[in-house]
Amino acid sequence: MQERVATVEDLMKKAALRLMNALGVFTFARVASARRPRILMYHNFSRDGEVQNYDVPVSDLRRQLEYLKRHFRVLAFADLISQLGSGNSFQPNSVVLTIDDGRRNCYEYLYPLLQEFQMPATLFVISSFIDGVDWLWTDKVLWLSKQRGAAAELAAGRINDFFCRINRLEPHLRDESILAIAIAMGVRIPTQPPPPYNACSWAEIREMSDSGLIEIGSHTVTHPILSSVGDEEAWYEMTASRHRIEQSLGKRVRFFCFPNGKAGDYKTRHLLQVKEAGYEAAVVSNFGLVQKMSNPYELPRIGISGESDHLSFAKSLNGAEHYQSRIQKSLRWRSA
Repeated sequence: MQERVATVEDLMKKAALRLMNALGVFTFARVASARRPRILMYHNFSRDGEVQNYDVPVSDLRRQLEYLKRHFRVLAFADLISQLGSGNSFQPNSVVLTIDDGRRNCYEYLYPLLQEFQMPATLFVISSFIDGVDWLWTDKVLWLSKQRGAAAELAAGRINDFFCRINRLEPHLRDESILAIAIAMGVRIPTQPPPPYNACSWAEIREMSDSGLIEIGSHTVTHPILSSVGDEEAWYEMTASRHRIEQSLGKRVRFFCFPNGKAGDYKTRHLLQVKEAGYEAAVVSNFGLVQKMSNPYELPRIGISGESDHLSFAKSLNGAEHYQSRIQKSLRWRSA
């Protein structure tokens, strides 16, 4: 993967982060927000030197887990939900680790480190992906973007706009759009996902589950944006995925993760559907810290990717990003 050249803006942001850290802003924010748990959201991991698609390289991941061990208490998601429902204060400096989708690089790179550090996590899997029925449509787009003669709309500066444009199309229209690009490029999309897009096997999922460190949750059957499908299809995605995982693992699936999970990717009625489907809690991708009044079926998370260097990771994790966001909202409200 071609390394992105740092811009003047990048360098200024890094300098600002170093200053904030040196002045103790991160430490102050951590103390001020100690009773507001954080839920971290990961997707992909890779060996050092083989990073692509914003994967978190193993060396960065180790450094992040070491930071968590020094400053935070890593809880199982179930323990956080128990505290949320108890009415009592949260344990200070609590963090929950979550991983979406179920790609094999979680088993290869994250799982060994979780064993080493003895840290729990929750892995939300897409059941048809683990079954080998198909691979993620988002990964197909990323794969196409790396092929020779890739379409201009998949270039580095434009691919996010493409994702936004097709994200909430009905699944068959979304898939047709991706296929049309592949045909225009003269490329055939592989039936099975090539590395690094391949999935864990059910045997690997069972091994991680049986370790007692990783709880498996549902991330739907096929990863549709729920606001793009009807209620019956959304119900199927929630319930059939849960049944398939329970059938394979012989364990109850308690937690759900909304596909993409940004505002507009799901509707209020979907929160009720998740509850009616028997889940105890669900996570989204909206940025934020957990509070006592948080809806257990719409818990915010902090996204971590290969773009999260040590200082930006510390800023988000310690709560400085949370307070900065609140200040910016307050200023916008006053100016309005």
